[in-house]
Amino acid sequence: MKENDKEIENLIDKMMADDSLQSPSIDFTSKIMSQVLIAEKSKIKAYKPLISKSTWLFIGICLLALTAYCVYSNNDISNLEIVNIYSDKVSALFLGIHFSKNILYAILIVPFMILIQIGLLKNYFDKKYEL
Repeated sequence: MKENDKEIENLIDKMMADDSLQSPSIDFTSKIMSQVLIAEKSKIKAYKPLISKSTWLFIGICLLALTAYCVYSNNDISNLEIVNIYSDKVSALFLGIHFSKNILYAILIVPFMILIQIGLLKNYFDKKYEL
């Protein structure tokens, strides 16, 4: 068994002596790095928001128009049929619930503060990770 191992080792030594080490071409590293850079550039995509600025502007104008219409219109809201149909059901839902002033202020102020924080954090991260 040991003689067999020695024969295999001698055979491997002869094969290794005949074969020389292969070396890469001179510009091998630069070729690989150029391919890596091309691959990295193809992966980068420009940021595109889900909802564009023009869409947000349109939504804001629609909300302002609806608010202005409700405030300045001469129509009495109690004359609308849909209000008459559901007003009793909605009032029955909230009949037993009483909120303190602090809770009402929180319910009104917290959403606005969250919107402000979202805007500030978005600007912060846009500046931090600017390409």
